[in-house]
Amino acid sequence: MIAQVIDQHIDITPGMAGGEPHIVGHRIKVRDIVLWHERMGKSPDEICVEYDLSLADVYAALAYYFDNRETIDREIENHEAFVATMRKESPSLLEMKLCARHDG
Repeated sequence: MIAQVIDQHIDITPGMAGGEPHIVGHRIKVRDIVLWHERMGKSPDEICVEYDLSLADVYAALAYYFDNRETIDREIENHEAFVATMRKESPSLLEMKLCARHDG
């Protein structure tokens, strides 16, 4: 029964949201909700208001996370590693201009 409730709110579709679990009808990934709640300290109510989600959506995402913690944590680590690599390979133009001003 609980799995059916989560299935009403969480979807995994190849090609949508990078194939990651996401909120049905949205491109918001479960890992996004986890980061907002666990790392940024946003309450489920704040997430609902800010991203136009229902409380059931947010709690289903958190329940999905706790049932699949290792997988979601790995997705978070992979995403953070990808972002770090992209930042190294493609420095910000603004950052380069600011460094040039500071060095000049």
